[in-house]
Amino acid sequence: MEGAIPADHEHAASESAAEQWRDDLVSSLDVIEDQPLSERAASYAALHDELARRLDSGPTGVA
Repeated sequence: MEGAIPADHEHAASESAAEQWRDDLVSSLDVIEDQPLSERAASYAALHDELARRLDSGPTGVA
């Protein structure tokens, strides 16, 4: 299978994508926590909507 990605590289790529996604989420949460209390609810709601859209879009191969 020329051009195929070995399973160990594919696993590493999906782990890297999962780590990046997690880091992005934590960064978003840090930004929200730094906002004034009066703005946090709207920011958490927007983050909730984004996470719901990602879940509704179906599996991406990242576990």
